Amino acid sequence: MNKADIVAVVASASDLTKANADKVVDGVFDAITAALKAGDEVRLVGFGTFSVSDRPAKEGRNPRTGEKIQIAASKQPKFSAGKGLKDSVNG
Repeated sequence: MNKADIVAVVASASDLTKANADKVVDGVFDAITAALKAGDEVRLVGFGTFSVSDRPAKEGRNPRTGEKIQIAASKQPKFSAGKGLKDSVNG
């Protein structure tokens, strides 16, 4: 399933046009992204939690040359599935 498929499902489930459903889906994605950028968690009860974790800088190796390289610290978005989502997938 891709974004267009999600937009189509939202449009049919909510009696919206696809253009309006696209705005709604974009709005949800933008809200989640903005919260994560601000360092907040997004908790959707029964679905899951979006959060950000810090990855420290580390030393790695170029697989072709074996040369040591420095890998910069970064922030990684994470998603933890909630009980409701896990139960619906497994049930």
